[in-house]
Amino acid sequence: MIAGLAFAGYWFIRLGSNLRQAPLSAGNATADAANDATDRLQILIMGTDTRDGANGEYGSQADSSGYGNSDVMILMDISADNKQISMTSFPRDLMVPIPSCTDPKTHKTFPAQNPGQLNSAMQEAGPGCLLDAVNKMTGLTVDHFLLADFNAVKELSNTIGGVDVCVNAAIDDPYSGLKLHAGTNTVMGEQALAFLRSRHGVGDGSDLSRIKSQQAFLASLARKVRSDGTLTNVPKMLSIADTITKNLTVDSGLANPQSLITIGNRLKDVDLSKVAFVTVPWEPWTQDPNRIQLKEPDASGLFDALRAGRDLTAPAPAAPAASSAPAASAPAASPSAPPYDKAIQPVAVANGSGAAGRAQALVELLKTAGFTQTVAFAAAPVSGTSVYYSAGFQDVATDVAAQFGIPASQVQPSTAIHGVQLYVGSDFASGDKYTPKVPDNIVSQTAAQQTCQTAAGQ
Repeated sequence: MIAGLAFAGYWFIRLGSNLRQAPLSAGNATADAANDATDRLQILIMGTDTRDGANGEYGSQADSSGYGNSDVMILMDISADNKQISMTSFPRDLMVPIPSCTDPKTHKTFPAQNPGQLNSAMQEAGPGCLLDAVNKMTGLTVDHFLLADFNAVKELSNTIGGVDVCVNAAIDDPYSGLKLHAGTNTVMGEQALAFLRSRHGVGDGSDLSRIKSQQAFLASLARKVRSDGTLTNVPKMLSIADTITKNLTVDSGLANPQSLITIGNRLKDVDLSKVAFVTVPWEPWTQDPNRIQLKEPDASGLFDALRAGRDLTAPAPAAPAASSAPAASAPAASPSAPPYDKAIQPVAVANGSGAAGRAQALVELLKTAGFTQTVAFAAAPVSGTSVYYSAGFQDVATDVAAQFGIPASQVQPSTAIHGVQLYVGSDFASGDKYTPKVPDNIVSQTAAQQTCQTAAGQ
């Protein structure tokens, strides 16, 4: 018994001394989970491209120093019952609002950006700033973060004996050093890192193609540790834990080995077909085609599903049935009287939902809420619902959107109308409240599936 306690104590101290820690937030964020063992748990996994320290062999400090940019951003969401996990990837070139952040080391405060490039948030004020930006973007309250550097991938892949990856054609990428033959390859060390870093060797050469490599690698890693019994092999788990903790920075809530062991225990029995890999819906940024922005309403649909903890591998829930309650039961658009007379505001409802009588049903709800000058008309079919407004009517449009729970991201100015227009799409074909639809085929793969990455030029 004494020997066992000594062994456990040794490893507890060793693993704890390996870990580096940083504040969870660079502002005011707090963790959502009260108990890491039993509550729903969200962990932001980040990879830094810093060339400081042991990472100097991958470039000079001119490439990236200090905190570095986040070249990997994946939100792992574990359900309370451990029956499903989502792994949501955020592209590094995504232009989103970034909140004001204070560097915990220098205490320098950086002003908010609207928008800023997501992967630059960590460069300013550390991993807590990136977590704050993800919270702001998604409406979530993320519990923890794990920040890994280049060496973490190399050493982990060596420790577990390599990870199998598939490519549809041979790759020889001089930029990353990736060399693979067509078919399945076992990558470890430098080749594992090259597979995750390669842009020129895969797909269209963009970060979005690299995300596919990251997802395929993590899925294969999950299959590997599950098939060889790693999660129940104590010596092997200790070896992996020693390797990982030497190359990790975590928030203070994870800065002890027991927390990591607790999370590891939650992962060991999850059905791999319920581990869903997704990428945040995106489209080219309107101001620069070399950057991207959230694609709406698809992104709102995904974030709504994440907030609700829905199983992304399951069929989408049926649309809610139209309410049978009298129109008078509809809630008011805002809790206090607006600074305008609702009864004289020009509001139109355009029916592009494909459902007969849909516009008139929404008109009746708006009239009950006080918008008595509302009219309905048929319009061309559209998939997504939007609220448009002309100059001087933004506050009215905001209240119309609030009446139905339509996200602010779907409220837009327009010079083609006068007043406010609710353009109803097929995603709001029934019901009194709008629920953003999760895009079809949002799951790129599950951990149970082996996918083959496309080589550049294929």
